[in-house]
Amino acid sequence: MNEDIKFTSATSLSRREVLKVAVAGLLTGAAAPLFSPLPTAGAAVTDAGSKKVLIVYYSRSGNTREIANQIHLAIGGDIVDIQTVNPYPDDYRETTTKAKLELESGYKPPLKTKIANLATYDFVFLGSPNWWGTIATPVMTFLSESDLSGKTIAPFMTHGGSALGRGSADIGKFCPKSSILDGLAVLGKNATTSQNEVIAWLGQLGLKG
Repeated sequence: MNEDIKFTSATSLSRREVLKVAVAGLLTGAAAPLFSPLPTAGAAVTDAGSKKVLIVYYSRSGNTREIANQIHLAIGGDIVDIQTVNPYPDDYRETTTKAKLELESGYKPPLKTKIANLATYDFVFLGSPNWWGTIATPVMTFLSESDLSGKTIAPFMTHGGSALGRGSADIGKFCPKSSILDGLAVLGKNATTSQNEVIAWLGQLGLKG
């Protein structure tokens, strides 16, 4: 069994810790993005300061939510938690079995979450736990129901050892007309202490506060 589907509880993000590593002057939670390209060769994003940002993620245990919140504190933008109509079982084994069956059958669980103004966003941070080597099925549902054509997508995943797996490649299959940037993989057990890792990743993408 792939250990990446293992879920561990996460404590709340410390705003003070994030602000220590983020660039001074960030206005967290702003509707408009507060980042601009770093002056380095080969930056992945250009003219980023004019783009509207969405951070959308699915998190069963809280680990991926932890990373999403850290990105939100550092970058701003709008943040949306993907929620399924039917919650997954509390029992770990039941959840792993259900997730594997869904992935093998191609089943996409219905969502309560709807984003009516998705077309207004230019840059999407997309978060998911690693389920059996790829993105979680609720994220697949979101991608199958959403038109992200022409948007830039930055994936981030929490995992138990297999990093991004084939997550970025599968996102690309759902979003063939989107630009997929290098993703961030964070060990689930390290989610609450990954602020520096998140800030470094944003810098590698050519973004800063």
